[in-house]
Amino acid sequence: MTRDEMTRFCAAQPHASHVVQWGNADVYKIGGKVFAIVGMGETDNTVTFKTSHLAFEVLSDSPGLRPAPYMASRGLKWIQQFEEPGLSDDSLRDHIRASYDMVAAGLSKKLRVQLGFA
Repeated sequence: MTRDEMTRFCAAQPHASHVVQWGNADVYKIGGKVFAIVGMGETDNTVTFKTSHLAFEVLSDSPGLRPAPYMASRGLKWIQQFEEPGLSDDSLRDHIRASYDMVAAGLSKKLRVQLGFA
């Protein structure tokens, strides 16, 4: 997926907000919490997303993927796709959507109600 395709996909998630942070990174949030970062890395096509514990273990050793440099060093389960081959476009979309769902599920009950999730 290109950077433009990734940013369009992230922006299309319900209630997603977008800010540019950390240089030229497109940061996507739900309820003020990050679910995806596009472009923070060696290339414009770098994407970073939250994973489950199991997905983190599996993806950490996959070609083109690595534990996200800053986040994983703090014990957080975030993966960064930084080079080819990485994930297929469909699999990458699935992981970004799962990241969005995990972050949304962790929001306060009040905020979840305001956003229409509860």
